[in-house]
Amino acid sequence: MQDKVFPVGSVPVPGDDELAELGVAAAAAAIRDGDITSESYAAALLRRARKNSDLNSFITTDESAVLTAARDADKARASGSRAPFLGVPIGVKDSYATRGLRTTLGVGALGSFVPAEDSDVVGSIRDAGGIVFGKVNLVEMSFGLTGHNSRYGQVKNPYGHDRVPGGSSSGSGASVGARLVPAALGGDTVGSIRVPASLCGVVGFKPTTGRWPRGGVAPVSHTLDTTGVLARSVEDCALIDQVVTEDAVAPRSSRSGLQGARFAYAPRQYMELIDPETEKHFDDALLRLRDAGAEVVEIDLGEDFSSLADRLTWNLFFRETMESVTEFLRQNNFPVSFDEIYNGLKPELKEVWSHLVLPGGQGYLSRESYEATLSVERPELQRRLGEVFTHGFDALLFPTTPCPAPLIEHRARFEVAGEEVSELFLAKNTVPASGAGLPGISIPIGLSAHGLPVGLEIDGAYGHDRELLDLARRMESVFDTLPAPA
Repeated sequence: MQDKVFPVGSVPVPGDDELAELGVAAAAAAIRDGDITSESYAAALLRRARKNSDLNSFITTDESAVLTAARDADKARASGSRAPFLGVPIGVKDSYATRGLRTTLGVGALGSFVPAEDSDVVGSIRDAGGIVFGKVNLVEMSFGLTGHNSRYGQVKNPYGHDRVPGGSSSGSGASVGARLVPAALGGDTVGSIRVPASLCGVVGFKPTTGRWPRGGVAPVSHTLDTTGVLARSVEDCALIDQVVTEDAVAPRSSRSGLQGARFAYAPRQYMELIDPETEKHFDDALLRLRDAGAEVVEIDLGEDFSSLADRLTWNLFFRETMESVTEFLRQNNFPVSFDEIYNGLKPELKEVWSHLVLPGGQGYLSRESYEATLSVERPELQRRLGEVFTHGFDALLFPTTPCPAPLIEHRARFEVAGEEVSELFLAKNTVPASGAGLPGISIPIGLSAHGLPVGLEIDGAYGHDRELLDLARRMESVFDTLPAPA
């Protein structure tokens, strides 16, 4: 299926910028109350997406289908529908199967594939009245952190078009940050929701691993993968979480302040190498939280914490890819084999796969080491992070990424505080929560001197996602709202 562009209409709708600023909850309420129509809202977003096409945040859009769905939503509203997302367009990472809309996984071999069924999460969004706005760009097979895709192009950061947006949910972060959609679905294995959220100035929520359904979403690691969402407010993330998980018994807390909240931070583990501006924003964030009545305590997670988290998480990431992808393709009737995908990868990624993903590769993890990773190392990481919460802390705080968005031209290697690092360094701080399966959320806390967003990650106890979202909502109010990108 080729990308299609359909005319939205020659009569401009006033207030496009105002409409684009609406979040999911606000847009849904405005449509339900009759203040706006879904058609006018969708048309405004489509015009904005076309105007900002240079961001390369979408692989596929079908404007005609979006407008038809919006008109159907307006008819449903007139008939009395009160669906939670009625008439609200949402972006979908192109690793999610979407009925009737091509799904590429970011690879050329699937450039014309149109699934017959929705992934589970997309089905939940549609059942709640939501509209699939389009398929957002991603790194091939979700393998990368800088937004570079050799087939579908480099995604650009809305706050600096010469900067990376993060990855692998690159288009999700860019499209939400640029106000092209109020929210976008993403996937997170080592930080692929939280990294682009941080770099693009939006909120990114990684649920407890296994809490959100993963059916119909291309995997990397069945142990680490989780679906999730990027939006412009914690409230919108919480609303989408409630619909996707069918958690109808989770009313929002009436608490508004942070009096009595207890936060831990571990600079030895999360700030050993950090951009000076990012460090300053983080220190200022801690001061604001203290001023708001919270207790903030420095802790130490152990000298070998970082090496433990890095080793086990990346070992699982690479060791499980071939089995997970092969099974996914078979179960979901994707018309391509693992070998065909491998043979079509860009050279640098193909080299990584040949070394770490394919059995027989020099770095391929042995069965014995893999079992030890699952039975010894991962439980140890979970124990250490679990102690943070058994000791009475509500959350663990740290800078989501150790630096703002690097330049696209330096995406493979760049400097942080005078030291050269690789793109994997962008996930340095997000890796531990992934390895342990904890829920985490990144919220924007400011802009660098170059106007680039800085994110604060808040990790919660395993399975306590609703408490984490409520806490993050209260924390969000402590920080200034980021201006929209120019």
